[in-house]
Amino acid sequence: MAELDKVLLDLVKPMVENPEKLDVRVMPSLNEKEILLHVYASDDDIARLIGKKGSMASALRQVMSVASKSENKKVTIKFEQI
Repeated sequence: MAELDKVLLDLVKPMVENPEKLDVRVMPSLNEKEILLHVYASDDDIARLIGKKGSMASALRQVMSVASKSENKKVTIKFEQI
């Protein structure tokens, strides 16, 4: 079983300017077939992680959906500023 929060953290850490303020947490979900990941970072870094028109966020979601295929679960990623 992959630790998807650590996989996502390894993906986004090189993209941010303040990696010490970066945190990825697994949150409880009402759907047992869903893994809910929250990315917490500074305001500028959140904007960088989302990208123009959500392009970076979409790419991160696609990569994480591939990583979660072995568990037959859907990954939902939410971005929150600190």
